[in-house]
Amino acid sequence: MKYTPEDIEKLNQQWDKVEPETMLRHFMEIYGDRIALSSSLSAEDQALTDMMLGINPQARIFSLDTGRLFPETYALLDKTNLHYGIKIEVFCPQTEALQEMVNTQGINLFYESIEKRHLCCQVRKLEPLSRAFRTLDAWVCGLRRGQSVTRNDMRRVEWDERHGLLKINPLIDWSEEQVWAYVREHRVPYNKLHDQGFPSIGCQPCTRAVKPGEDIRSGRWWWEDPQHRECGLHIKENYNSK
Repeated sequence: MKYTPEDIEKLNQQWDKVEPETMLRHFMEIYGDRIALSSSLSAEDQALTDMMLGINPQARIFSLDTGRLFPETYALLDKTNLHYGIKIEVFCPQTEALQEMVNTQGINLFYESIEKRHLCCQVRKLEPLSRAFRTLDAWVCGLRRGQSVTRNDMRRVEWDERHGLLKINPLIDWSEEQVWAYVREHRVPYNKLHDQGFPSIGCQPCTRAVKPGEDIRSGRWWWEDPQHRECGLHIKENYNSK
């Protein structure tokens, strides 16, 4: 089903200021096994994992293994599976495309230009994501407006034109404090790097700790201007939500 801008506007009016669990329950009941959480194992995604599994222990959750993640992130993936008794679906880059990129552009090409960094994200993240989407009609994300200037105008419900999917952002209005309050109250497993100055965690070569007072995503692709610090998963031009 393709949603029109008018449909999306009505959905946002309907779900504005509604509790995330209520919103998740509604869309999970509608889409069944055709909806899934795309989890980077962030604190936000871990909170959503806890909520969705509380609604349905069979809820679908998938993650992208770029091959360059922190050891702590892999440890959290395993810990989350054991904690909830689940198996998060994992999607990896295609071997041939990855080999070609590394052999022709170098292992750390992303430092050389925005274009090469986007190529790396395409091979390691966006292509695997497109495979994950093949069995879905809707996807859940842990985006928050407060995370980045690139996310200021994102909404609770959006239409992903590129993939033909309804995109649900239940935590879009939450503050960082609200996320951590939920994680602590519900004893949700989280990445130990968060305790070491990493508020946002991606691939190891592209992520650094941030100093107190710095923007929470300033440690992601820190050598680029803030308006470029997205991998392509959440670029606003992909959505026809207004």
